[in-house]
This record gives sequence, C-alpha cells and structure tokens, in this order.
Amino acid sequence: MATKWGICSAGKISNDFVVALQTLPAQDHQAVAVAARYLSRAKEFAKSHNIPKAYGTYEELAEDPDIDIVYVGAIHPAHRDLVLLFFNHGKNVLCEKPMAMNLTEVKELTSAARKHNVFFMEAFWSRFFPVYEEIRSLLDQKVLGEVKVVRAEFGANLVGVPRAVEKELGGGALLDIGCYGIQFASMAFNGENPESVTANGFLHDTGVDETVTIILQYPGKCQAIITSTIVTELPNQAVISGTQGMIQIPSYMWSPTSLIVNGKETKYTLPTTTKHLHFKNSTGLSYEAEHVRQCLLKGLKESPIMSLAESELLASIMEEVYIQLGIYKNKE
Repeated sequence: MATKWGICSAGKISNDFVVALQTLPAQDHQAVAVAARYLSRAKEFAKSHNIPKAYGTYEELAEDPDIDIVYVGAIHPAHRDLVLLFFNHGKNVLCEKPMAMNLTEVKELTSAARKHNVFFMEAFWSRFFPVYEEIRSLLDQKVLGEVKVVRAEFGANLVGVPRAVEKELGGGALLDIGCYGIQFASMAFNGENPESVTANGFLHDTGVDETVTIILQYPGKCQAIITSTIVTELPNQAVISGTQGMIQIPSYMWSPTSLIVNGKETKYTLPTTTKHLHFKNSTGLSYEAEHVRQCLLKGLKESPIMSLAESELLASIMEEVYIQLGIYKNKE
C-alpha cells in the first residue's frame, strides 16, 4: 500500500519534494493533498503535480483522514505551530530543517511527538543520499582509523533572497545552510556531544548572521570546523580526516553525487526528472522519502539515522553559536 503524503506549503522546496516523490514507484508513494495559505496557490500547485486535493487552510490538511504523513515545507518560523497542529490531529510529520527556530521550540516538538505517539523527523535530506550511506558504512568499518578533523562549508550569495536575510522569515546563514555542516560533523563523530563550541562571524544589516565559522571540539583531541555564509559562493566541500585516511565530498556536500576515499573517486547517479527543480540535485529528496516510508512500515516513531535526540543536539549547538554571536541573549 502506498504511503500517502500531505504537502504543507506550496513553495519551492515543496515543489522539489513532490517532484522527487514522483521519481519513486506510485504504488509506494503518493502525494494526495496540498495546503497553502491561499486556496488559489494550493490549487495551482495541485494541478501542476496531479495532486487530487487542494486546501486553503492547514487545518483542513490536518483533518484529512487519508493522509499517512505530512511534509512541512513552510518557512522556518512557521514550523513549530504547524507541526503542533498536525500532531494534535494525530499526524506523522516530516519537517524541513531547521526543525524549529531555537532549542526551546525543538524540545517542545520532540516532546509533543512522543506524547502523541507519532512519527517525527527533521528533514536533513543529505543523510539519506547514497554518498552519506557509504560514509557511515566506511566509518563503521573504521576505514579511516580514528576520525580527528572534520571540515565542512556551505556558502552561497543569498543576500537578494528575503527569506535568507529577514529575521522575521527565519533568515541567517546558520539556520538556512550552516546547519548542514553541523549535521555533517555530528554524523562524523557519531552524534557525540562536543566538549566546546566556539563561534565567530559577522551580522548582516538586518541582524541575522551572514558569515560564521564554528569550531567544535570533541573528546580525544578531535575537531570540526564549519563555515557558512550567505554573501558569497564557497567551494561547498566536506572532508573527514582520520589517522588512516581521508574522505572528501566535492561540491555539493549537502546533496552529493561524488565521493573520494583515499584519492579514489566514485560517482553516483540520482533519479532523473524532466520537471522543474529549484535546488541542486533535488531528486535526492526521494531517498529521504523512502527512508520515512520504511520507518512507517516498521512502526517506528523516529528515524535511527536522524533521531530526535540528534535534532536536539544540533539545535543546542546552534543556540550556543547564536549566543556567542550576540543574536540570542544567554538564557541561563
């Protein structure tokens, strides 16, 4: 039986998610409804993607009995309220990253998911790409020996994009793109808590972070260095260096199609589509969707690859970064 998806928000990432869903077998995945703030927008989206139902309110989507799981693709500040709405109607949820705007909200959502006994996952699609699957396998096999240094960078010129620079829209380098580097480091160090977080950077005129570099120190003299910026393009690569070797992801570290292990490169092919995509390698969202389906089929309430505890850890690291940058006041 197909996993029936409800799509919350008719924006760019929702478009790409539905296009990716349609690269998967129809007997496994179906987008059955979409909701937007305006019914006309939802109808337009539904028509372009052959989705049977369109709603002009998110409440109607939450009340639809035919939906197995809701994909939340709305802007960052809307995540908390929307996810809670769907939980209150007993819906499973896949929520785009970042899960919420701060650690308090993230903990509220993970707690609510457990209370309502529903599946919940933060949509770090990168984790499910074949390249990332292979990296985890190599790390499990200790191919690199002991991991000592991790580097990751994500930079793009987004200053002309309101969503990236406006505070009320959840802007800033870290929330939008820097979080990819943090999750990469966390994966490389197996979800371990860093001993210290050190951040330095610059704020945009709007008060959001425009460039930030983070150093995470881990037990055993291990370190991760993560840089993100919304003012310029970076090489957008990632590296894991161990005592016995090195793994490199060339561009793009968040949606990769190539992996270099000790100098030997392997290329990967993503699903293809003729439909318009807004983001690089977006058909790779299909791996995440299929992972969610497998979790639901097994009756799991969270992902073993992107756990709720790890989402809380990532949020706690970002919170500390924001405190050090002066964006958040220390809440102690």
